[in-house]
Amino acid sequence: MEDRENPVLKIEHLTVHYELEEETVEAVNDISFTLGKGQTLGLVGETGAGKTTTALAALKLVPDPPGVIKQGRIEVCGKSILELNSSQLEKIRGKEISMIFQDPMTSLNPVFTVGDQIAESIEIHEHLTKAEAYEKAREMLELVGIPRSRAGEYPHQFSGGMRQRVVIAIALTCNPKLLIADEPTTALDVTIQAQVLDLMNDLKKKYGTSMILITHDLGIVAETCDQVAVMYAGRIVEQGTLEDIFNRTRHPYTEALFNSLPNIRDRKARLKPIPGLMPDPTNLPAGCAFAPRCPYATDTCRAGLPQFRTISPTHMVMCRAYESPEFHIRREDRS
Repeated sequence: MEDRENPVLKIEHLTVHYELEEETVEAVNDISFTLGKGQTLGLVGETGAGKTTTALAALKLVPDPPGVIKQGRIEVCGKSILELNSSQLEKIRGKEISMIFQDPMTSLNPVFTVGDQIAESIEIHEHLTKAEAYEKAREMLELVGIPRSRAGEYPHQFSGGMRQRVVIAIALTCNPKLLIADEPTTALDVTIQAQVLDLMNDLKKKYGTSMILITHDLGIVAETCDQVAVMYAGRIVEQGTLEDIFNRTRHPYTEALFNSLPNIRDRKARLKPIPGLMPDPTNLPAGCAFAPRCPYATDTCRAGLPQFRTISPTHMVMCRAYESPEFHIRREDRS
């Protein structure tokens, strides 16, 4: 259960649009959640669901223009992010909230050594001398499994997995209370993926860091997270503990995500992709956005947006279908 009295992150009714000349992309639409100390939230959904925009909003990094935070409140350790100016945000980013971006090659500056890039954050937030900050940067490299002797090398001299470790070192160097990891293992092979996830889990346990893990990989969620929020077309459609989402699935989209996974018990079983496509975010339907792809959808689903229903103190769903007598989640055993 999250610490509702003193959450590390609290997002209320966040709506983010990208307002272009000819159209408006409704990227995030009225989402709310809280995250307690030491917890990991898995933010799950297809590409374009609004996961990264949510993360950028938490750091007030949504590009403006064209991005506009239309409404909402975001608190990090009790501070209202949207009300802070640039200098105040600089003191928080890296110190209280850090982000691991998806592509480590574009996250690192190619003309500075990795040691200098790690030391920069230390100098800003811990007010150390250049020499002291650089020495701590060397220690951080060792912490993420890279020899300190490589601090003087440049990003292009490292493999993809090593560069991701450097990005993690930068994000964790000042022991932030909240770490946001945006698809941190997407570009890595399976062996390096496992190493990076183990590293993040070890550091989370060591420092008690809260974490948001943005991913479309339910296997990674099962290994890493204790809370899960499933996003579709800019909305959270189901939210609960790991056990709630995996064992007591209530939204047809969550069901479809699980049923589209390979079945390791039956190697010959065909994959079951979700039919259709996610709706155009510039022209979202009036009703449930998943209705055109949902086997349980009714005229009521298409006519109006469903409200969040509370199933238990930890489990909520934005769906009318689960209350219908015809509704029965057709989950296949894929463990």
